[in-house]
Amino acid sequence: MYEYIKGEVALISTEYIVVDHHGLGYQLFMPNPFVMTSKQGQHVQVFTYQHVREDQLTLFGFPTMEEKLLFMKLLNVSGIGPKGALAILASGAPEQVIQAIENENDTFLTKFPGVGKKTARQMILDLKGKLQDVVPDFFPNLFADPDRAKSTDNPKLEEALLALKALGYSDRELKKVEPSLFKESLTTDQYIKKGLQLMLKLQ
Repeated sequence: MYEYIKGEVALISTEYIVVDHHGLGYQLFMPNPFVMTSKQGQHVQVFTYQHVREDQLTLFGFPTMEEKLLFMKLLNVSGIGPKGALAILASGAPEQVIQAIENENDTFLTKFPGVGKKTARQMILDLKGKLQDVVPDFFPNLFADPDRAKSTDNPKLEEALLALKALGYSDRELKKVEPSLFKESLTTDQYIKKGLQLMLKLQ
């Protein structure tokens, strides 16, 4: 297994690049080879994944380790092969794909080539909650709720959200109204009343 290859970008095509390493040209299939356009003729480090089949040995290349790791995870999903995983990575940034999986956003996932409703649900079933261990160093804030992070700067809003939760509203419901509440500058009681009004509109 090759972890990465260092060499000069000798060729860029629509599907792959060729990296010249001490006179050997390595063909590396990439999600988007043209990201290497500015690197042509330069020495680079490309992270690699070796895929072996009975009749074929293929090297896949990735400019970043997180793309490689996500690619490997996608291969574990039933119905997704190397070409499908490449298409997903080519169509969306890794953090967008991971967020969609964590948020169970199958509508977003079905926008990728070759991903239908069934495959999107399978991705969520197989990968939700299992990606944070793979890419924590690359996306340290990816699994944090940005709106909830903002609310910690507003203790009155935080108190109001806790009160609404105590009234029986779920985190998913709170996330829907929190952005609207965050725009306001109110007392705790006013936040609670405003939150209840917004909740009623959602029903």
